[in-house]
Amino acid sequence: MTTLYVGNLSPEATDSDLRSVFSVFGEIGSLRVARNRAGRPRGFAYVEMEEDAAAAAMEALKGSELKGRTMDVVVDQALSGGHHHKRDARRGGFRRRR
Repeated sequence: MTTLYVGNLSPEATDSDLRSVFSVFGEIGSLRVARNRAGRPRGFAYVEMEEDAAAAAMEALKGSELKGRTMDVVVDQALSGGHHHKRDARRGGFRRRR
């Protein structure tokens, strides 16, 4: 499975809107629109699909519009082995100020 990061989403974009757009390319394993603590959309989502379906979706949908906004569709590096969101275990997690 590959996780796609879908950025620059309109606040009006719903899970169901994204499902209808991405399901054309294959089965969706999971889909989640990120929300803040108040429940408002944060402008991005994660869509998990099989690798071939994800590649086709990314190629076809990058730069396409949904609800008046141009979507940015890329493979999510944080969930696919990237290191920029992980804590640094050598330092106990977070850098402390002195």
